[in-house]
Amino acid sequence: MHYEKLDDFPKDFLWGAASAAYQTEGAYDEDGKGPSIWDNYAHQAGNTFKNTTGDVAIDHYHHLEEDVALMGKLGLKAYRFSVSWSRVIPDGDGKVNSAGLAFYRRLIRLLHQNGVEPVLTIYHWDLPQALQDKFGGWESRRMVAAFHHYCEVLFKAFGDDIKYWVTVNEQNVFTSFGYRWAHHPPKVTDIKRMYAANHIVNLANADAINLFHQLVPNGLIGPSFGYGPTYPLTGDPADVLAAKNADEFNNAWWLDVYCRGHYPTFLLKQLQRMEIAPDITAADKLLLASAKPDFLGVNYYHGGTFKANRIDKPDEESSKDFSSTDPYLMQPQMEQAQSPEIPMFNAVENPYLPKTEWGWEVDPVGFRVALREIYEKYELPLFVTENGLGAADQVEDGQIHDSYRIDYLTDHLRTMKAAITDGVDLIGYCAWSFSDILSWLNGYRKRYGFVYIDRDDDGEHTLARIPKDSFYWYQHVIATNGQEIQAK
Repeated sequence: MHYEKLDDFPKDFLWGAASAAYQTEGAYDEDGKGPSIWDNYAHQAGNTFKNTTGDVAIDHYHHLEEDVALMGKLGLKAYRFSVSWSRVIPDGDGKVNSAGLAFYRRLIRLLHQNGVEPVLTIYHWDLPQALQDKFGGWESRRMVAAFHHYCEVLFKAFGDDIKYWVTVNEQNVFTSFGYRWAHHPPKVTDIKRMYAANHIVNLANADAINLFHQLVPNGLIGPSFGYGPTYPLTGDPADVLAAKNADEFNNAWWLDVYCRGHYPTFLLKQLQRMEIAPDITAADKLLLASAKPDFLGVNYYHGGTFKANRIDKPDEESSKDFSSTDPYLMQPQMEQAQSPEIPMFNAVENPYLPKTEWGWEVDPVGFRVALREIYEKYELPLFVTENGLGAADQVEDGQIHDSYRIDYLTDHLRTMKAAITDGVDLIGYCAWSFSDILSWLNGYRKRYGFVYIDRDDDGEHTLARIPKDSFYWYQHVIATNGQEIQAK
């Protein structure tokens, strides 16, 4: 649908940017912080690009005032950050580290002083190593109580200062990459264990939402999910069915639990037939059904394209491997994890979409599709908690001319504004990311930020902060509330 003029962004729209603790803070063993599973994983040779780690990252821990001042200069209305669990509770479920809480209290205070709304993500993948050692991490039901304790500490410490909270970030990514594909800790390749761990995270998420509503009655909370629309390659009904199956597998398996309180019937039945479904007790069902998120966080980079499975319709293309170490590109490839007796779809490249230099499809229209699909199905306000472009930015005469990022973000903001015009209720938009950060497996060469950080995969260099051209572009977008972003 085309509009001659798009609706304005809401007057209180939260223009923001995002980050994660492990990717930015550094100071991995300072002020009483305990090790996380990512600290240990990155210290094992061969797990990351050039063995890069978050030991220093961009040293946000020691550049806090400078970084938040830049956020104020940019004009951010919101900043989404995550708390390092092991910085606050070093052993995961025991004594609170007051120095860790003090760091986040200082961050929150500085954000408020600069007119920036803090958006706190409780869990962004960096589980305390102590809980992995004691319980086996997310494979143990004891994690629900540990997460409850951690959340209670945060809710009581910051509940009066923060309105928007995210429980878990991209559960679909960290469970599949940690327990199926062995690209993230704990580096397991067992799909049954993946579904078991995922179920425990669901229980912890539901318990946390219920606790939040008791302790922070004036706040809003919800999980953040890495969503991608699923396209059929052709109009062949077999391809349409494959895309439907892919949507169930890649999206509904998580979102139905978050938003409807139960697993989708179709996929649960398939997993039970393959004897890889999680053990779900009567008490589990009651807990999942009781938790009601206030909004849903949406992380969007791209979707996937699908055709009939390779057993029903075998051909040469179906045998190609489109896998990658990028988690968002990997999501459509999950069909490979299915039993060969019950394949549900085959992921293929989309012939209509260009790609980034990292091989990610660029699909701004899919952003509108995603927002409409989620909003129409689950009828919850949406908060775009991630969207951005990773690129190998270059410094030229002390400046970074990233017009490609401006073009990418403009296209996505335009289709997001079209989604608002369609009727989608959007709280805000947090670009990924405020500054260049450690890109998990890809080191420091893949840059997302509005602010360039003078460091690379070989060392920290000066760690100087340099605003890019996109910084000043986004500054103008925020100041004008996106008024100049209109239909083409």
